[in-house]
Amino acid sequence: MKKKILVLCTGNSCRSQIAEAYLRYFAGDKADIYSAGIETHGVNPKAIATMKEDGIDISNHTSNNIDEYYDIDFDFVITVCDNAKERCPYFPTKARKFHHNFPDPAKATGTDEEIKEQFRNVREEIKIYCKNLVDKNL
Repeated sequence: MKKKILVLCTGNSCRSQIAEAYLRYFAGDKADIYSAGIETHGVNPKAIATMKEDGIDISNHTSNNIDEYYDIDFDFVITVCDNAKERCPYFPTKARKFHHNFPDPAKATGTDEEIKEQFRNVREEIKIYCKNLVDKNL
C-alpha cells in the first residue's frame, strides 16, 4: 500500500515545494506526496526556475494550506523549517514525524547570481535529504 507523505513549511512556496518534487521523484509509485504551509504564499518563481535547472517541473504546483489535509491519515509528516515544526497543528494520526530546518532561499540577498546560488544550495540539500529519507523509509 502506498505511503502518504506530507511536507510542511511556513508558506508552502519554496522548501516544501522542492521537497515535494524530489520526494515524488525518488519515491515513484511507492508514495503519495503532499505539501502544505501554515500559511500560503504561492509558489516562488525562483524555486520553479531552480527546479527546472535540475529537470523537474513544479510550475503546476499549488500553494496549499495545512487545513486542506486534516482528513488524510499521513504515514509521514516532514517539517522543513523550525517555524512549521513549532506551529504544526496537532494531527490525529499515527504519522512518523521528521524534521530538518533548511535555510529559506526566499530570504536570500545579494546579486541575482548570488541569490540563484543560494537557491541551488538549498535545492541540493533538500535533494540529498529526500533521497536518503526515501531510501531508508520506503
